[in-house]
Amino acid sequence: MVSSRLPTKPDFEALAASAPASADRRTLILALIGNLVSSWTNNESLFIYVLMLLLRTDQASAALTFATLNTTRARLDLIQRLAKITIRDPNLEKALSKIIERFNESTHVRNEFNHCMYIVDASGQITHTQSMRIVQTKDSLRFGEMKPMDEARLKSMVKATKDMTRINRDIWDFLPRLESHLGSAKPSP
Repeated sequence: MVSSRLPTKPDFEALAASAPASADRRTLILALIGNLVSSWTNNESLFIYVLMLLLRTDQASAALTFATLNTTRARLDLIQRLAKITIRDPNLEKALSKIIERFNESTHVRNEFNHCMYIVDASGQITHTQSMRIVQTKDSLRFGEMKPMDEARLKSMVKATKDMTRINRDIWDFLPRLESHLGSAKPSP
């Protein structure tokens, strides 16, 4: 008989029996992940209004343009390029760049939890995440990094959600400034 290279199949009955004891912590972790994803999505969606103002169009047309671009990177690239040809106030353009930079940092956190495997111990406790990214160095190629779901990690998730909340408020504060600027700015030739 050939030995398998696959991991050992979990004892699902034992997991189901012991899972209630770890339910509170698992629920906390899943709620933190949900908060991260929800906050990030709300922030990404606000860029529709930035696009609407930069394109000098209506919300439906901006949303259609936004949705047609199939990656966040493409959407933000379009916004940054439009800003370069549309915004005439260097401070306003710098403010938008800073918001986008902070949003991109939050994207790394969101991706970390959206694109990973969750490692569970025999009691159903989420103990680690394993990144789905391939890590290539000069000498090796390995499957994603494993990180513990310890208290420090949970605190970092709370901090990341608070950071995303600040980004959200900053985008809302930025929008009227952009609208005012574009209302008084002459379109580029």
